[in-house]
Amino acid sequence: MPGFLIVAHAPLATAMKATAMHAFPDAAGQVQALDVEPHWSPDEVELRARGLLSLGDTLILTDVFGATPCNGAQRLCEGPSVRLVAGLNVPMLWRVLCYAGEPLDALVGRAVAGGTQGVLQAASQRPQNQPIHSARHDQDHARHQQ
Repeated sequence: MPGFLIVAHAPLATAMKATAMHAFPDAAGQVQALDVEPHWSPDEVELRARGLLSLGDTLILTDVFGATPCNGAQRLCEGPSVRLVAGLNVPMLWRVLCYAGEPLDALVGRAVAGGTQGVLQAASQRPQNQPIHSARHDQDHARHQQ
């Protein structure tokens, strides 16, 4: 099974790993996190991230394409055993962990699909048949109408 390395602006990487462990606690050994501090250069990110790479296939997930975490992590994508996907969100992370047994290239597709399909506009209005005053309880309402 591949390893997963989250490289993101501090404290997002650690928070995303904690979110991953909430839904996939058995994956704790597969997921590493690197919180990139504001003063780090891409060289510093690369050096620290190299120390966290697993020996086998690794999917690196970064928060923003073109930012320091991504720029440093891109330097690790040498050869066929490391891939990088930018734009990390929770649906992306959960999707790759759900399909962690798949080959690395398939996981890249799963990551992109999970990330994009997980972004949608939610209802902009209150759903029908819902009370306006949600703090009101049925028994309170019934007493006032007697």
